[in-house]
Amino acid sequence: MRGEPSCPKCGGRVRAPGLFSDSWQCDEHGAVQPLQPVVPPSVEALSVVVNRAHVPVWMPWPLPVGWLFTGVASAGDDRSGGRATAVACSGPGPLGGVGEMVLVAEELGVGLGSYFAGIPGPDPGPQMCVGKPPAAKVIAAGRPTPLWHVTGVPPDRAVFAGESFGLWLWAVVWPEESGLLMYDELILTDLRDAGAEVDLVPCGALSPRLINS
Repeated sequence: MRGEPSCPKCGGRVRAPGLFSDSWQCDEHGAVQPLQPVVPPSVEALSVVVNRAHVPVWMPWPLPVGWLFTGVASAGDDRSGGRATAVACSGPGPLGGVGEMVLVAEELGVGLGSYFAGIPGPDPGPQMCVGKPPAAKVIAAGRPTPLWHVTGVPPDRAVFAGESFGLWLWAVVWPEESGLLMYDELILTDLRDAGAEVDLVPCGALSPRLINS
């Protein structure tokens, strides 16, 4: 489990702002929004991310039957607030076994979605199949939101990306077959608007996807 901030683009170590730089620095990627340490899933941990986020904190709500909230991550420091969020959920896969999903909301250029997708970042860009009809559609905060397949990802996952409220919205699903979940027109709630309902989120064990994508 991460015990200190890391790079949202590669998971590597970052240097805190200091005498010669007013931003967090990764040796490979330069100035970045630091990915904060991941903690075990709880309503309290979720509330901390929700309260500091400047981007949506997306979660399927209601969760699919048998699914649980399994962790949350956020990129950004105390000064900037959360500029990217990632919420993990897991439960019964549509074809059996266990399915896992990470939903990412982020500002352009942060790179957290690409990190979970397993592709060069920071944004989906040419790897989004926008020349074809969208592969899936979700309802994000009441708005129909098309998502396109992202190509060139590792074979163990399915990745979808689109735009919502001027920000990137990513859905990364393991194993690849569990991508069938995305064809059910999932309803996504921004937990910043959920109020007391956040207290009702059922929690499971920490998803390893938030530590080793």
